[in-house]
Amino acid sequence: MTPIFLRKQTVITLALMGTVALSACQKPFGGDVRRADTSVNAIDGTGLSDIMLNAADPAEAVSYFSRAVGENPDRIDLRRGLAQSLIRAGQNDAAVSAWKAVVGHKEATSDDRVDYADALIRTGEWKQAEAELDSVPPTHETYKRYRLEAMIADSNQEWKNADSFYQTAAGLTTRPSGVLNNWGYSKLTRGEYKEAEKLFAQAITYDPSLFTAKNNLILARGAQGKYDLPVMEMSQTERAQLLYTLGLAAVKAGDVAIGKGLIKDAIDTHPQHFEAAVRSLRALEANVSNG
Repeated sequence: MTPIFLRKQTVITLALMGTVALSACQKPFGGDVRRADTSVNAIDGTGLSDIMLNAADPAEAVSYFSRAVGENPDRIDLRRGLAQSLIRAGQNDAAVSAWKAVVGHKEATSDDRVDYADALIRTGEWKQAEAELDSVPPTHETYKRYRLEAMIADSNQEWKNADSFYQTAAGLTTRPSGVLNNWGYSKLTRGEYKEAEKLFAQAITYDPSLFTAKNNLILARGAQGKYDLPVMEMSQTERAQLLYTLGLAAVKAGDVAIGKGLIKDAIDTHPQHFEAAVRSLRALEANVSNG
């Protein structure tokens, strides 16, 4: 045989082998076609639970874990998933019930109790949250535990304890912007404006996109009579909003003329129509005219 003929024969043989292999994998239409197993046990290996917790729509995740818990009520991991999904979906009252079921499970951990306390705080159950954290061993030292301890100390106006807890929490995470912002706000409410300013500035260095910290920084500066924007990363819209905040702070402090000027700057700076600032400026001008 010629080489060309041999090559053709080989290709035909391989093609036929592939066809036979494919047909062996297929069932005839009239055969026993088993329904795909979509139970929780079958999909555990795919990481679907993790996807539902981290990437899925919160409402979809709640539906998934509610169904999963119904099928496997003894599995604590699914109960945790339901509780976490309810928090993500903003269903805090339902989340409290879900976390209560988790901590009542024989396999519950200290982390579960901390998460239960977090859910209780979200619904305003501060005393119960404090009691729940008190039941967690002191050796359980985590960022979330100390952040919640700080918030509870704040609510009790236990400032020394709050500062200690905030400092510890900030040292237990690589992303302390949120806890530094909370600590700064605590200082702001106490009237410690200079310390608050420092903490908000620190928060922004860790997360330049954290607008809440930027706005709080302006409030702390305004309370000290500092009516200029500090050097920091900000969009044109953010700049306008911060000028407006500063203007309102000036008006509140009695520096009405300065406040009006800052609000006018905010209106001129905003890339679109700044309705809230326009209304405030009109109200100020009307008060001046009536006066």
